[in-house]
Amino acid sequence: MRTDVKKINEQTPYEDLTEGLMMFAGGTAKEFKTGEWRTNTPVFLQEKCRQCLLCVPVCPDGSIPMDGEKRLDFDYDHCKGCGICYKNCPFGAIEMREGCEVPAKEGKEA
Repeated sequence: MRTDVKKINEQTPYEDLTEGLMMFAGGTAKEFKTGEWRTNTPVFLQEKCRQCLLCVPVCPDGSIPMDGEKRLDFDYDHCKGCGICYKNCPFGAIEMREGCEVPAKEGKEA
């Protein structure tokens, strides 16, 4: 039996899962929102960012999206808050905050 990762949710009976939830077909974290695991949340400070992109390749979750050669705000659905990007940023454009709350965008209510 193979587990179809697109059809799994909290109500899936255990009989429909493979042992250890092994996946025999292509499956990635993009199918699952893993950001809820965070205990710390990175915050992108766009005004300090120099677009050096040193944070992008070190993110183990691929949670720093890009548009062309410009980094965008974090993909909080998949970011686990490890802080590697924070440690790697030489310009202080990323700060870590305690908790898993996604910061409100400027000009928008939370």
